[in-house]
Amino acid sequence: MTSTLAATQTGTEPARRAPITIQFILTGIVWGSSFLFMKVALGGISPAQVVWSRLVLGALALGLFVALRRERLPRALRTWMHLTVVAVTFCVIPFLIFSWAQQHVSSGLASIFNATTPIMTAVMAWAVFRVEKLKLVQVIGILVGIAGVMVIIAPWQGMDAEQSIGAQLAILGATACYGFSLAYMRRFLGDSGVSALVFSFLNIGLAAAIMVLLTPLLVLTPVRLDIWIVGAVILLGFLGTGLAYVWNQNVLRAWGPTRASTVTYITPVVGVTFGILILHEELSWNEPVGALIVFAGILLTQNRIRFRRRT
Repeated sequence: MTSTLAATQTGTEPARRAPITIQFILTGIVWGSSFLFMKVALGGISPAQVVWSRLVLGALALGLFVALRRERLPRALRTWMHLTVVAVTFCVIPFLIFSWAQQHVSSGLASIFNATTPIMTAVMAWAVFRVEKLKLVQVIGILVGIAGVMVIIAPWQGMDAEQSIGAQLAILGATACYGFSLAYMRRFLGDSGVSALVFSFLNIGLAAAIMVLLTPLLVLTPVRLDIWIVGAVILLGFLGTGLAYVWNQNVLRAWGPTRASTVTYITPVVGVTFGILILHEELSWNEPVGALIVFAGILLTQNRIRFRRRT
């Protein structure tokens, strides 16, 4: 990964690796809990209202940070056009898909399927946009991560008949959108000169603007609110769609799209954990074992595990 952006804006000195790693882990935890927040919110509002709320609240949170830091917005029309593409493919479409699908699948299963994002990203970055070459250790790490996810899913136990196949396929389409967007950012916005904070604000802000324009078509439906639904929407918006996106952009610029997208290996672990603690789902042996395998895959993908060669 030799992009100018990663080399000039993040550096590779050890002193800066720890903060990026911390942001990577926090992003995985927050985004893993987002599936729970969506599930709770869907108890009183529609999928489109969930997306509308999280994007508008996220844009407000990020806009506040931009204003406090007096960040400058880009002037180039080309940058705005590329940011609009990312807003649609990274936010509007996949958010709507996930919110709709979680009416038919559990939050834990949705978070598990979300872990296919690194695979989609690797394919897009290598085959479509030609912005990355995968090293053997990264390929092994991705395969190990996939194996860990499969252990968590436990396909030998059979799929739950109540989980909609159509919804599961739709979620895979959403992760394909994520993979496309991450590779697209690297290809067309890597040298934009836009800070991570402004980039995140415009990404979420443009997506929020699109949802506001779609309000008469998608959002004006009855709602049923209580303290849990309101709290879930606030956390999903300000934290999951606000602050976590700044962390994700910092990681993306430091590690590149394929390695940054491995944050989705953490989300199934978090999703399963919250499913057990809050939704009272049963814990079987394969879930913690799969989690350990997933983390091993992350370490391999990030070159944290090195193998010595015999001389």
